[in-house]
Amino acid sequence: MRRMAFCGYFTRWRQNQPGWIAEIGVFGAYRKTQIMRKTTMGKKPKKKVYHREHALDKVMELRKKPSLVFQLVSAIQSQKSGYLLLRDLEKFVGFVEKWNYMAIIEKYSTIFRVFGSQGYRSPPAVTLTEKAESIAAMEPEVRVKMEPFLVRNMRKLLMLSVDCRLPLETIELVANEMGLPIDFKKTLIPMYPQYFRLDMMNDREYLHLENWDSSLAVTAREQRLASEGSPASNLPPKRGKMPRDGNFSGPFAFPLKFPPGFRPNTSYLEEVHRWQKMEFPSPYLNARRIEVGNPKARKRAVAVLHELLSLTMEKRLTSSQIDAFHSEYRLPSRLLLCFIKHHGIFYLTNKGVFSTVMLKEAYDGSSLIEKCPLLEYRDKFLALIGRNEGNSVSCSVK
Repeated sequence: MRRMAFCGYFTRWRQNQPGWIAEIGVFGAYRKTQIMRKTTMGKKPKKKVYHREHALDKVMELRKKPSLVFQLVSAIQSQKSGYLLLRDLEKFVGFVEKWNYMAIIEKYSTIFRVFGSQGYRSPPAVTLTEKAESIAAMEPEVRVKMEPFLVRNMRKLLMLSVDCRLPLETIELVANEMGLPIDFKKTLIPMYPQYFRLDMMNDREYLHLENWDSSLAVTAREQRLASEGSPASNLPPKRGKMPRDGNFSGPFAFPLKFPPGFRPNTSYLEEVHRWQKMEFPSPYLNARRIEVGNPKARKRAVAVLHELLSLTMEKRLTSSQIDAFHSEYRLPSRLLLCFIKHHGIFYLTNKGVFSTVMLKEAYDGSSLIEKCPLLEYRDKFLALIGRNEGNSVSCSVK
């Protein structure tokens, strides 16, 4: 009975509808509507493609195992006995990660040596091999060489902020990427009271800059232009001679590296040139004095991100680490779009646990061009596992 009543209701409804619905039915009408919507939209918009760079993706792949090696070496060195019991490995890295470290110990016998077993009275433990110990003995000397880099970079990091101060937890978040020792709060900061001061504000511990140094308010981009002797010309390029790589000479230009397969047209290059020659305030100028939303302010935000990445050892940070500086540096609200838009300066990769932003000019293929003493020291460990990091230039404190 219910079925007959429904059929009668459906027949009456169908008779009252327009002719084309009466002919094809309700479900046919839905399909027709969908088709009409598709066919009346006209041309489909071009799909924007983010060009991958396999050489830079490879950087993250190459850093996965070495990072575990260095963490394990640090854990062993932190023990007064000079070795780490395998049963205590879980305390340092957790239960899940423990098995990854066990695989590293087994694979890299040129760095790690396991002693003690069921046949011995002592429980199994891991220590460094003789070759690895000889390299590890160089670390104190390397740390002394690194100290001027670290002090300078921490001062510049604070100078980029609005009030010349940063939450200590924010600095701790990027401490490893900057090359800071684990206990820098107790060892490094108290040694330089003329530069740094710790203070509590709103239940958070902040690191303050004690005095401003104008000689440090020079960006890595400006230092590079000065060292290369780039001509300070902002004249428009001659017609027909527009550089296809987007690199123009001028005091406000950034070095660009377009991804392989990206072929910009003339109008795009003209827009790039206008952006390259546009002047902008220094990243070290207080952001409160800059009008938000101004094109010059947006270019300055790019310069701030460029300088932040330049202060790290490997010229890269995860997106979450960069976001931690958002309020203190007055960064743009849509950071992801900023990185994608300026893909000639930054490269965003999703390789690894977190998405990472890299400074493209700092790399030649998969190799870092300039390396600080700490990275050169770590390369000696990588040489023990047959990893050749290629030629690089040593950094100097400027």
